[in-house]
Amino acid sequence: MKRFFKVVVVRWLSRTPLGLAVLGAGWLLGRRRRRRRAAAAEGVPAGRGPGRSARRGRRPVAR
Repeated sequence: MKRFFKVVVVRWLSRTPLGLAVLGAGWLLGRRRRRRRAAAAEGVPAGRGPGRSARRGRRPVAR
C-alpha cells in the first residue's frame, strides 16, 4: 500500500515543473541519506571511500 501511495504521489507531482523540482530535491536528499547510512554500517566516514583524498588541500586553478 505504501509503494502504491508513493507511485500516485510521484505521478501527481511530476505534472508540473515545481513538482519535478520537489521530486529532484527529495531524490537527492534520500540518496545522501542512504549513502550515510551505508557508510555508518561499514564504519567508513560518509563521503570518503578507501583511497579517496580530502578536498581541502586543493589549490584553485590559475586562470
